[in-house]
Amino acid sequence: MRVVFVGINPGRFSDAARAHFANPRNDFWRLLHAAGFTSRLYEPSEQFALLEEGIGVTNAAARTTPGSGDLRRADFAGSAERLEQIVRELKPGWLAFVGKEAYRGTFNERPELGLQERTLADTRLFVLPSTSPANAAVPWRERLRWFDELSGRSSGAPMRDAARGVIVAPDGRTLLIRYVTAYNAWWIPPGGGVHAGETDEETLRRELHEEVGLAEFELGPLLFEREHYFSLDGFCGQRNRYYLVRVPHFEVEQLGEGSEARWFTVDELRALADPPRDIDELVSSASDW
Repeated sequence: MRVVFVGINPGRFSDAARAHFANPRNDFWRLLHAAGFTSRLYEPSEQFALLEEGIGVTNAAARTTPGSGDLRRADFAGSAERLEQIVRELKPGWLAFVGKEAYRGTFNERPELGLQERTLADTRLFVLPSTSPANAAVPWRERLRWFDELSGRSSGAPMRDAARGVIVAPDGRTLLIRYVTAYNAWWIPPGGGVHAGETDEETLRRELHEEVGLAEFELGPLLFEREHYFSLDGFCGQRNRYYLVRVPHFEVEQLGEGSEARWFTVDELRALADPPRDIDELVSSASDW
């Protein structure tokens, strides 16, 4: 088993369907597919077929309620012991709590999202945002980010090094590329994975020419580094190194795999609905531009 997902408890839709996360407005099944846990989009009625993908699903509490706020402490009695029995028998690499309340009810402590210090036997624990429509304050993009991280961490694949260019024109604007998938869209500075034997500068010269047609530039200093987990192309994520690249303003005439390229001021970066994941670092680096 790769991951066992632990929901909070059955809601009325799930109780009626006898299936986990059965509310059609619940994002759980779409997030599994979007993050690469499943090879296709499953329906709640196919929950047992998830075993073929190395995935299991259970709940922290068994009582059906209209919402998780209707649960009582007694509803979680024995949850930790039952989950420990599951992990000892099935030996999943990860136990993923879908919602902080699932974790809090089980262990009687408040978690942060993400990787937890606590383990059960040899199984690592991870807390995801609730996928319930009642948790509408957490947008799809944020939910997917945490599912992506777990997908990468649980994949067992290596991390890839990557170099990206923060391309800045004389007027202070920076060039970003937009990528679009069936489940997500985001902007990012151009760049890509470092090939074996390449320096970061060699990678940037290859990638910037392929992605935006930029052949001549002077490479500036390393601005910052960040790691991002996801499961893609045999990697568990990327270790991105962002370099300053100053150039005269130019219009992008060739575009690689991205769907769009555009120049942004700092204020325009802040206003993006689908900003780069490292938007805070990009904006804080503005003084170096």
